[in-house]
Amino acid sequence: MEAHTRTVAIYPGTFDPLTMGHLSLIRRGRELFDEVIVAVADNTPKAPLFTLEERVAMAREAIGDTPGVTVEPFSGLLVEYAARRGATALLRGLRAVSDFEYEFQLALMNRRLQKDIQTVFLMTDYQWLYISSTIVKAAASHGGDVSGLVPENVRIQLMNKYAAGEVRQGTPCLAPSAGGFRIS
Repeated sequence: MEAHTRTVAIYPGTFDPLTMGHLSLIRRGRELFDEVIVAVADNTPKAPLFTLEERVAMAREAIGDTPGVTVEPFSGLLVEYAARRGATALLRGLRAVSDFEYEFQLALMNRRLQKDIQTVFLMTDYQWLYISSTIVKAAASHGGDVSGLVPENVRIQLMNKYAAGEVRQGTPCLAPSAGGFRIS
């Protein structure tokens, strides 16, 4: 009988902030892999609301002592980080068709750079289809109640950040449009 090889997946992202959709993907990823490493990206083209240290701390608190899940910061090339951590897979979530093209391009580039690391796509649970960190921040920045969309510790940090006036330039806001609300 063959010995079980421990499977490790990296779930990378900025997690600015971590949402219930992210937590759902982590839980579901853990059902597929022995270990899921939530890799909080330092180098991002986005201008994050929270510092790297804040994002890592919030994710660690929200995840708690969930068996087989760790949270750590990373910088540099994702596939090199994944190889150093012994991962065989990158875990990515898809909310809608609009996510697919970008994620598909990333997966192909990652595969070219590191052929031994696969990308595994999971569709988000239906209740989180409309949720993104950007939309959560937009609602929270205008005093909207984001309870249930993010873990409670994240909700508190969001409200504190906006109440303290620590908002960076370029924070999106929700503006009315013909089809409901748009991000501007």
